[in-house]
Amino acid sequence: MTELNFLGTRKTGITISIVAITVSILLLIVNGLNFGIDFTGGTEFRVLFHDAIEITDLRVALGAIPADDIDLAGSVIQEVRGTEVRGTYEVIITTPLDIELHRPIITAVETMLADTFPVIEEDISRRSVGHRISRELVHRGWGAILLALVIILLYVSWRFRLRYAVGAVTAVVHDVMIALGVFALFQLEVNLATIAAFLTIVGYSLNDTIVIFDRVRENLATLKRTSIFDVLNRSINQSLSRTINTSITTLIPVVILFLFGGPVLRSFSVALMIGVVVGTYSSMYVANPVIYAWTMRTDSKRR
Repeated sequence: MTELNFLGTRKTGITISIVAITVSILLLIVNGLNFGIDFTGGTEFRVLFHDAIEITDLRVALGAIPADDIDLAGSVIQEVRGTEVRGTYEVIITTPLDIELHRPIITAVETMLADTFPVIEEDISRRSVGHRISRELVHRGWGAILLALVIILLYVSWRFRLRYAVGAVTAVVHDVMIALGVFALFQLEVNLATIAAFLTIVGYSLNDTIVIFDRVRENLATLKRTSIFDVLNRSINQSLSRTINTSITTLIPVVILFLFGGPVLRSFSVALMIGVVVGTYSSMYVANPVIYAWTMRTDSKRR
């Protein structure tokens, strides 16, 4: 069996990771994240039309509604792909209207849509999130991710050793940061489904890493005279086919979800795609180099 020298190319892998994370941080600072109404508050309208309409006409009609200092013409309007196949046309309109403060304006928007455009039997659905609730969701969402990282650190430290836990958490943070960078680059919407996808990334990345760690521990027990460099390389190679097969079988349904899931699931599927690809990479080129560097430093201090 041909064994690939993963640790031998660790400097290249670490350099790629550092560059990717640096770019992600810069994108987060410059572009920021595009938070959905789950985190910013607002009202989302889903409207089903008989025929296709001009988005420009829709913006003009929204702008004509008296809305104090709110720019309704600047609302985010998304066309739902695939509905034209059924002979209909669906549009999602996301506005900053707060259900607690702007109820008359929300009613005016619904009336305008039903009276001005060919809405199918006034088929307008609405979803609103108040600003107070959205702030609470922000804290709970990011708090869930931080709590997951702390629990991972404690569990892996207990199950293996502290150096393994640090390697696993470093890989997970690496994956989430790169995913956030992609979201900032393309201004994909961050909502509750996206937070669920990020937590899935954490679990998926950790799963790949733990499989390799188990193999490392077994090899350390049987190959006592073998260097840690060779043990880590052999462990990664022994887990390689399983890792690749798992990643491919996971990626296939996620790609299908991205292609046919529509705009509601697009951010969720993109986050999962990034997590599968980057999580596979980090389990080999981030987590294990951390263990190797820690072990070498510890051995050096002992000597």
